[in-house]
Amino acid sequence: MTVKELTGSPSLATLYPKAALGGLRKPSGEATLPDTEYVRGGVTVDPAHLAAYNRVCGFRLTDDLPATYPHVLAFPLQMALMTEPDFPFPLLGLVHVANRITQHRPVRLDERFTLRVRAENLRPHDKGTQFDVVSELLPELAATDEPVWTDVSTYLRRSGAAKGSSPKRTELAPPAPSAVWTVPGDIGRRYAEVSGDRNPIHLHPLTARAFGFRSAIAHGMWSKARCLAAFEGRLPEAYTIDVRFQLPVLLPAKAAFTTWRTDDAGNAGWAFELWNARKPKPHLKGTITAV
Repeated sequence: MTVKELTGSPSLATLYPKAALGGLRKPSGEATLPDTEYVRGGVTVDPAHLAAYNRVCGFRLTDDLPATYPHVLAFPLQMALMTEPDFPFPLLGLVHVANRITQHRPVRLDERFTLRVRAENLRPHDKGTQFDVVSELLPELAATDEPVWTDVSTYLRRSGAAKGSSPKRTELAPPAPSAVWTVPGDIGRRYAEVSGDRNPIHLHPLTARAFGFRSAIAHGMWSKARCLAAFEGRLPEAYTIDVRFQLPVLLPAKAAFTTWRTDDAGNAGWAFELWNARKPKPHLKGTITAV
């Protein structure tokens, strides 16, 4: 594997125009993922940035990083990887269908880290092609090369040649919510400020309509973070939170959050769902399991 070591965080201001130009590329031949890993050392957390992220996502202000926070540290490296000329798919048009994060131990605000990002596991899907972008966080002074945090984001590249029809959605009974959240119309812009993810589908109704949405939609990773924040005080030191994204949260929104235990032994095992509070349609489904 080729390792590209970065001395600083890639500039998102230059990567977004690069992503737009990449959408003009024509696919050529059989798709293969690049055998490249991006590595950035000396990664630290800005306390003010962490506090802003926590406020937007609903977390309390502590010196432990929420498990979803390192994703925003890795995001510029993910963008850099997926906008390279040898990446087989244009970034625009990829659908983020799932995200799995494992926190192997609490991650502290005052630590220094090394980030690693790579793409792997290219595989067929009934609607096109899927692959994973794997991000890992390693403490710089650790004696081992084992990550303390791992993030696997699964993306779908839809194909016009995909055969078969989508399965019919089952009409569900409205859930009994544990909570109902009012999601403001500007949450996409607010999350973009703290995450750097300024995809136009999240920012404004006009820019979202250009991509086929009738209004701006919430970031999937904001929705996941907001659900995780609802479990604060009940989480173990090491756990995996696994989410599959389903229907987008059209802004503004009323979202119903439902959760239940998945074990009888009192261990950290939960399932949860985020629903449209006005219609029985799920935005995401997830689980939390101790590791």
